[in-house]
Amino acid sequence: MKTADPELMRAINRFHVMDAIRRSGPVSRVEISQLTELSSTTVSAITAALLDDRLIVPLQLGAVRDAGRGRPRVMLRLNPDAAHVVGVKLAHDQITVAVTNFCADILRSLALPIRIDRQTASVIGDLVEDGVRRCVSDAGLDIAQISGVCVGLPGVVERSAGICRQSPILQERDVQFGADLGHRLGVPSTIDSDVNLVTLAEYWFGQARGLNDFLVVNVERSLGLGILHNGELFRGANGLSPDLGDLIVRSLNGGGERLADVASEASVLIEAEALLRENDLDATLHQGRAIALLLKRAAGGDERCARMLAAAGEALGFAVASLITLFAPPMVIISGRAMATSDHFIAPLRKTVSALLPASLADVSDIVVREWSDETWVRGAAAMTLRDLYGAPWGTTGPASAPDTRVPQVGEL
Repeated sequence: MKTADPELMRAINRFHVMDAIRRSGPVSRVEISQLTELSSTTVSAITAALLDDRLIVPLQLGAVRDAGRGRPRVMLRLNPDAAHVVGVKLAHDQITVAVTNFCADILRSLALPIRIDRQTASVIGDLVEDGVRRCVSDAGLDIAQISGVCVGLPGVVERSAGICRQSPILQERDVQFGADLGHRLGVPSTIDSDVNLVTLAEYWFGQARGLNDFLVVNVERSLGLGILHNGELFRGANGLSPDLGDLIVRSLNGGGERLADVASEASVLIEAEALLRENDLDATLHQGRAIALLLKRAAGGDERCARMLAAAGEALGFAVASLITLFAPPMVIISGRAMATSDHFIAPLRKTVSALLPASLADVSDIVVREWSDETWVRGAAAMTLRDLYGAPWGTTGPASAPDTRVPQVGEL
């Protein structure tokens, strides 16, 4: 992280002005000054530079006039054509790609159904490169017009180095995916955990838009955790993403086990495999179909399936209660597309959290369930790159400084 010097302060002020325009635009300079608590002189200097760089554009609103001066007030908004970026989400059965403008509006997207977890990292790199190039072309753009690419995937990601330390969808460990993709495309490329992307998407576009502190717990094959603190994503040393699935919890025999081994979709399906195959011999051939069958049976009154979901919900409830005790966030978002949306899973989770929280924290956090589409995830990936383009001068709110791996700003490209 940069030292506290005039250059850093200018970068921080510039980012806050850009972020205020993104969140509230069209907005006047007076309103920007109020939102950022910066002086009118500082705001005027920064917005003048942003206008020169064509990162923002003015709007003359004839109905809105400056008090006492009788002339139309100039409102400022982001220039949607200032840059274009690409977001990519890797899931075990699909690659999703989206091209967005500078305002994170999706211009074109595509989905490539493929079993990622059966491919080598090199083959996945080929597929992502082809998908990005095709989506960019479909959007009527050239790859040279792309300012940055961000790829999200489950697992432990060291963003500053562009390395995926481990992922349930990759066969290899310590894969240098970011640098490889950047070399293939000739475009600045980063990677991040998929839950960080959905956390940023919630902050920019979703239900948590007005909050500066909240948690996201993602429930899919593995368990992910996104932490937003004071408007910034929490990262560990070198930009490492937190991973909830590797949290050690006490097992029934008194030992320790990973939370993902008792509360993820993968763990539930391992336990349910024999049960699912009783009447459907192909149930385990496709995980998405298997989890759908499990949820259907639970909804239809199968008590054994319901108990499996409840046990997983209770196990995750213990972890969520601990997270609320540690962070006291106003909101905890449980995200996912299958098990996370089942009342047989969520109701026991809520009940466990309620029973475990101390009275002082009983009413602090709202637990909200959100089902996100892949398109929303890739929009979060695009937002991650846009945040870099806006000039965010810090890379982590975690315990250790990270090297400055900022994607070059639009004016520097």
